[in-house]
Amino acid sequence: MILKYTAASDDAGKKLKVILKSKMSLSERLIKRLKNASKIYVDCSLKFVNHIVSEGETVEVHIDFEETAEDIIPEDIPLDIIYEDEYLIAINKQPGIVVHPTCSHPTGTIANGVMLHFLKNNQYKKIRPVSRLDRDTSGVIVFAKNEFIQEALIKQMHHNSYIKEYIGIVSGIVESTSGTIDLPIARKPGSIMLRHISEDGVKSVTHYAVLKHLTDATLLKFNLETGRTHQIRVHCQAIGHPLIGDTLYSDLISPFIDRQALHSHETTFNHPIHNHPVHLKANIPQDINKLIISKTP
Repeated sequence: MILKYTAASDDAGKKLKVILKSKMSLSERLIKRLKNASKIYVDCSLKFVNHIVSEGETVEVHIDFEETAEDIIPEDIPLDIIYEDEYLIAINKQPGIVVHPTCSHPTGTIANGVMLHFLKNNQYKKIRPVSRLDRDTSGVIVFAKNEFIQEALIKQMHHNSYIKEYIGIVSGIVESTSGTIDLPIARKPGSIMLRHISEDGVKSVTHYAVLKHLTDATLLKFNLETGRTHQIRVHCQAIGHPLIGDTLYSDLISPFIDRQALHSHETTFNHPIHNHPVHLKANIPQDINKLIISKTP
């Protein structure tokens, strides 16, 4: 991937490093990596980052590193690919599978499957998840194919322009047609996994809207302003409407679903290279559809 920028009149006299950061949105870490690999050019000539830029000069950076991820073993994991180009790949994640290897799940993850997919297509990339989903949450998950794309999408998250929309089925009838849950979340003392509402926690904001009232349950749409671990699950529990099937934060089991009824339904962001909106959608899975039907009056 090659990024190009033509210096304007107000760029004249500035150091190349300033242009790379302010006009081309490159991080300090990526600039250092590009410099060490001799991948920064001005008018087709290699330059140091202290080069003084003149108006009309064309700055190029070549983000074409061949990378390895030795800790991720390529595996034949079925992938439901809903979008892919040379910059990123989006998967419709099935429930019951971990996104990225951990000590307790070193193999059999989405990342293992993505690694094999890359290698089959002669793409030597690290696995760079832009966001993550819990093991039993289904839906859209995005991986960047290089450091620049990953940083650009995470920056959009921080500016709330990377929109993640979930649907979920909670216990009970939620009376308000819409609302916002603004409660801080922290790790629960004595637990590695559990989270809870705590004054000492970090700011966590979930917006919700009612899609349908069911029998003793409500189908909700969620939009996340922040992305904390188990955020929707903890916030739903906190307002007295836990997610059906979420045995970690409630005891609401159902014969129609053996996991929390939560699905990452749609994701929208601005493509970092093409500069147009990308809208990704993962259809509602069969188990959640069955649960909706079972509770439809």
